[in-house]
Amino acid sequence: MPFILSGAWFFVLLFFKALVITQQDIFSIASTAEFERATWEIFQYQFENNPIYRSYCDLLCKHPSDIHSIESIPFLPIEFFKTKKVISGNPQIQKTFRSSGTTGIIRSQHHVADLQLYQKSGRKGFETFYGPISNYAVLALLPSYSERNDASLVSMVEDWMTLSPHQANGFYLNNLNALTEVIAQLEAAQQPTILIGVTFALLDLAEQFPQPLKHTILMETGGMKGRRKELIRSEVHGILANAFNLDQIHSEYGMTELLSQAYSKGNGSFHCPPWMKALVREQEDPFQIAKLGATGGLNIIDLANLHSCSFLATQDLGRLHSDQSFEVLGRFDDSDVRGCNLMVI
Repeated sequence: MPFILSGAWFFVLLFFKALVITQQDIFSIASTAEFERATWEIFQYQFENNPIYRSYCDLLCKHPSDIHSIESIPFLPIEFFKTKKVISGNPQIQKTFRSSGTTGIIRSQHHVADLQLYQKSGRKGFETFYGPISNYAVLALLPSYSERNDASLVSMVEDWMTLSPHQANGFYLNNLNALTEVIAQLEAAQQPTILIGVTFALLDLAEQFPQPLKHTILMETGGMKGRRKELIRSEVHGILANAFNLDQIHSEYGMTELLSQAYSKGNGSFHCPPWMKALVREQEDPFQIAKLGATGGLNIIDLANLHSCSFLATQDLGRLHSDQSFEVLGRFDDSDVRGCNLMVI
């Protein structure tokens, strides 16, 4: 019997248990119909093979026969990554990424069964918006992240550097003097460069070593980590733009619980690669999708989360636009996403 999902036709596989979708299927998605087909197949697989996600769906009384659109798929609160092993199937774990956190804070853990899939997502996601990584020198200002071997952001940037032939590539931690010298050399050579950094470190660089940038893309990843007063994104971008004489500040949106990233080339408007999609849920009813343009919690579909869970309710507040881009407006005051207390396993 055909199954209708947002205008595309699929077949309900009543005994769907095996994972039949591949990396090639995910990263070759080129249309809404292909995305929806892959989403439906992965949802059914994870429903059957992910005990945490299945229990959550059961408690919501949401099963494949109840799902008639992408919007009605249950989204697992990312809080579960702090206390549960969110895994689909029984794969061998190749790497565990952990979120940053201070002493006493429970850190999220994302158990990655296929590092190659993660690397491919990071590479293809970047190249979707910026072209080949090999065209750029890659500089990273990620103190506190770079000192850990379990940070997904560091792993992604390290992989970028393996694809870039430039000798200047590197992590500069707290050495702003050396970083400033390298940036000046690359600017003089008119070398296209990506400088990716956490917000507080980029603000330190802006205050201590401002310089005009013509060939460098400045990309912030968020994060004050208690080092500075919290600022809204437009304030941060204004400070950085003035210090480096830039029209736009770029941004990367990612997290430990996701294996893909969205990017903004300015104005805080993020776009997803073809295998990723953002939705916004209502603030007062986290199980309802909000109207276009309304502010609410961000739900993310990340099909690269093939071996964990592809349907996540984040702690971020956002707004979705008609072109499917989204803004990140802040975080919930109560960081525990409602819905987590529905299940104790």
